Amino acid sequence: MPFPMKSDTPLPVDTRPAANDEPGRAGGAQRVAVDLTRIPMLADLGTAALEALAQHGHSRPYEAGAVLVDFGDPTDDVFFIIEGSVRVIVRTASGQEVILNDLGAGDFFGELAAIDGAPRSANVTALHRSRVCLVRGAAFLDFTLRTPAFAHRLLRFFSERLRGKDERLLELAVLPVRYRLYAELLRLSREREGGGRIISPPPAHHILAARIGTRREAVSRELSQMSRAGLIVASRRSIVLLQPSVLRAAVDAHLRGDTGN
Repeated sequence: MPFPMKSDTPLPVDTRPAANDEPGRAGGAQRVAVDLTRIPMLADLGTAALEALAQHGHSRPYEAGAVLVDFGDPTDDVFFIIEGSVRVIVRTASGQEVILNDLGAGDFFGELAAIDGAPRSANVTALHRSRVCLVRGAAFLDFTLRTPAFAHRLLRFFSERLRGKDERLLELAVLPVRYRLYAELLRLSREREGGGRIISPPPAHHILAARIGTRREAVSRELSQMSRAGLIVASRRSIVLLQPSVLRAAVDAHLRGDTGN
């Protein structure tokens, strides 16, 4: 995915805990455990069950634009997002940078490095001022193996993510830009009161381009055509999908190889 991502990416910041927020300090583990109950996959496990995990974690704020992890970093911490949001960017073999996902409060990332010990395969940058709980990889893995309920949820999480990646990979392989854009708009949208679906606030055109492996100009052209065709209404505040079923049908038809539409 070349896109103007690198110029927008700030220099990495030190991800070590501040001196007054070291793991194991009095009260620190309890505060982290309480924070971890705000993560849906951990919430009903209870504070007491999470305190052992929290002994190996700490809380840290990041300003908007700060890099939490970068390509090739050797760290293995798992990041639980308590407040704010981050963007995950991956790099293809040809060097293109692709927006993989935006994550918000309640999400987590970094678990692959905790499991296999490999260097980071993505850049993760804060979109807004954020606060995360970092847990050491070995502690996360030990907790997972000792907590069957969480281990099962993690397996389901991996299954859902793998299916989602397979879906996007298929789209990149077989769909023209227009239908990749349709699919991405559907993914990003939510149900709208009164019918249709809505994306608010709307992503910038270069961001949409980076999500579907094309250039900003191609996205601008396709959005203009969709507007003229009565498929969307686009403004600075939102993109309204007026006929989401038409978009879905067009994507499905091309995935089946039926290009007559």
